Amino acid sequence: MSTPYLPEPTGQCPVGTTSLWLKDTSRPDPWAAGVSARELMVSLWYPATPSDGPRARYMTPAESELQLTSRGITGVPPGVLSTVRANAVSDATPAGRQRALPLVVLSPGFTNSRSVLTALAEDLASHGYVAAGIDHTYESFATAFPDGRVTTCLARETRRRDEGFWEKLVAGRAADVSFVLDELTGAHPAWPGAGLVDQSRIAMAGHSAGGAATIAALLADPRIRAGIDMDGSTYAGIPDDGLSRPFLFLGKQSNYTPGSGGDIPGKPGPVITWERDWQLLTGWKRWLLVAGAIHASFTDLGLLADQIGIDTGAGLPGARSLDITRAYLRAFFDQHLRSEPQALLDQPSPRYSEVTFCSPEAKAG
Repeated sequence: MSTPYLPEPTGQCPVGTTSLWLKDTSRPDPWAAGVSARELMVSLWYPATPSDGPRARYMTPAESELQLTSRGITGVPPGVLSTVRANAVSDATPAGRQRALPLVVLSPGFTNSRSVLTALAEDLASHGYVAAGIDHTYESFATAFPDGRVTTCLARETRRRDEGFWEKLVAGRAADVSFVLDELTGAHPAWPGAGLVDQSRIAMAGHSAGGAATIAALLADPRIRAGIDMDGSTYAGIPDDGLSRPFLFLGKQSNYTPGSGGDIPGKPGPVITWERDWQLLTGWKRWLLVAGAIHASFTDLGLLADQIGIDTGAGLPGARSLDITRAYLRAFFDQHLRSEPQALLDQPSPRYSEVTFCSPEAKAG
């Protein structure tokens, strides 16, 4: 089997990456009994000075093994995800003008690590963004800490017995995001390059539960100017007076076609949550669907599955779905953080014929 790899970023900037080990002593961990502080691993991707330094590791062998075995994936080497060839140079020197770079926070799906959004983060960084990917501890199958600990997905045990599980999860993630923003924008930032960040231009995107958490974070933190939910049912209740900041829904046709009610007989589908929230989004908004996509298509996992020979059942190659995801997310952030209007967000594009624009109000009428 050849070495799996991520596509090269499409921007002009060399990309660096570093990891931060952060500890929020103001609150206990929501999932680990008796743990008095919330510890997080965060990866930053950023424009860097040119360097021939080593490329950063995608994830550790222990993380790879737990991510695969916890999903019942056998027949591939357990450490294969630790061999993925990424593009960013580890700990490269950040580049840019002070307070000039927009910041995008990225939140992965439940059980996934921050690593699965690397290709998206590298692409954003190559176009002059700082991207911060958060591992929400005990919500991933594996998170490796610098002291050698590897935490596992304790939250799954709570999920089986707690009716309010998802609401608790997205509220906790919103708190994680606000803490990370504090650490990057405070008087004594946790990252030496933090002075490059324009604190007035912050946005967030998430996949699955991370997408649901994006709405929760927008409601909780006014510093976040815009948000994206990639293929995630939503749980945070938007107040009756609405949410006026720009928002993008990007999902797969099978679950998020307006009016479909979802695809599980007798059970309201995920689309119901988007239709509910759509009515309460009072600012700029779009609802885009990708034909042939599956849940993993909006992350690195669709692409990597193709490369290592795992059949996901997707009707769209992983490389293509990643191209689409990167193009539409970057267009959204360019428009709403850089005030650069993007035709891609206004109408269907022949370059991305798989993408459909939805108008739920029109369908309802």
